[in-house]
Amino acid sequence: MTTSRIERTYAATPERLWQLWTTAEGIESWWSPDGFTVEVGKLDLQPGGELIYTMTATAPEQVAFMEGAGLPLSTESRKTFVDVDEPGRLAYTSLADFIPGVDPYDFLTVVGIEPVEAGTRVTMTMDAMHDEEWTQRLLMGRTNEMDNLGRVVGG
Repeated sequence: MTTSRIERTYAATPERLWQLWTTAEGIESWWSPDGFTVEVGKLDLQPGGELIYTMTATAPEQVAFMEGAGLPLSTESRKTFVDVDEPGRLAYTSLADFIPGVDPYDFLTVVGIEPVEAGTRVTMTMDAMHDEEWTQRLLMGRTNEMDNLGRVVGG
């Protein structure tokens, strides 16, 4: 299985970035791609614990895309934590159960957080999804999220 990788360096401490990745307030401040909002419903930060959140399209362009693709404007997403090693590593599976005509499946994301001279390097590695189109959508969404994270921490 192929993976995609995104890497960014932020002018923030590993502890600050860990907090943004692992608290409801932190997640809600940056997690959603542009044009969407996120509301955390459950966060149990331990291996086997779940993150459950609702992502809602709010901007006209995203609303039109979702409607045109036959997707609901709001989707509940579930992630199950596999590895929680504060503040250096977070791994979780995501349940892809919202794609019309595709049986639900899990895919893995691993986040590495490490101090570097310029701040903190965050590396996100994601399993490929069921086809190239959805893998590219995932990569574009996660790239946008990482950009949003940079706006929150100012770096």
